[in-house]
Amino acid sequence: MTTDHIPTLEQLQAAAEVINQHFAQMPQVGIVLGSGMGALTEVVADRHGIPYGDIPHFPTLTIPGHAGVLVMGNLAGHCVAVLQGRAHYYEGYSMQQITLPVRVLRLLGVHTLIVTNAAGALNPTFNPGDLMLICDHINLVGMAGAHPLRGPNLDALGPRFPDMSQAYDPALRTLARRIAQERDIPLHEGVYVCVAGPSFETPAEVRFLRLIGGDAVGMSTAPEVTVARHAGMRVLGVSGISNVAIDQPTSERITSHDEVLETAEIIVPRLTELIRGVLGALPRA
Repeated sequence: MTTDHIPTLEQLQAAAEVINQHFAQMPQVGIVLGSGMGALTEVVADRHGIPYGDIPHFPTLTIPGHAGVLVMGNLAGHCVAVLQGRAHYYEGYSMQQITLPVRVLRLLGVHTLIVTNAAGALNPTFNPGDLMLICDHINLVGMAGAHPLRGPNLDALGPRFPDMSQAYDPALRTLARRIAQERDIPLHEGVYVCVAGPSFETPAEVRFLRLIGGDAVGMSTAPEVTVARHAGMRVLGVSGISNVAIDQPTSERITSHDEVLETAEIIVPRLTELIRGVLGALPRA
């Protein structure tokens, strides 16, 4: 068994130590921002950022819409650590490398993680610009073997065989639904399917993913949620529906990353309002 590209606990701690040198506060909440969602950091008060390149062992980001900056500050009464962009498996990183930032957040003191992403709609009732509360996921990449917990278990973070039956915290989901209703934010709920990418799905693949129970599809999130749950973090997940997946080869539409980034301009204000409301309702440490 090779352990290449599997970060050690010492490497995670080294990254956390550098971050601690830049920020005086200890964060309680972590937020991972998906494609084109970086503008959400503008509502973080007293914010300061550190580029991923200045943090040991953090991955370098190559995809437009992912700034690659860790932003720390205050949002709705909580000290938050915001990952402004994420690395993806298709960029050539291992699953362990792309989830390293989330594990570092746990070492910094984060106990609640909010993950966001841009996703394609499998559910025919969803439209671009909608939000979907993630109730569960299907990690096709992990089920096929590329799993973020593969390799030596880091016992200091969590157990060898973590339970994933409630990957997305039921109480946080209930709270998000209440906030959405109170603030008139349209919010679907459904299952997110994680695929490897970077190509968008064929029509046959879209029909297959819908058949197995998927409501939205994307190329991230499930690995991060897995390591977060391994480390005992509570997780809230929200997908921004950026496009409608094409399910027929006769369609004249095409899917592009530019479409994803354009739709983010509609998604971000709704997502910001939802996250601020959820955090405002959570007890302060």
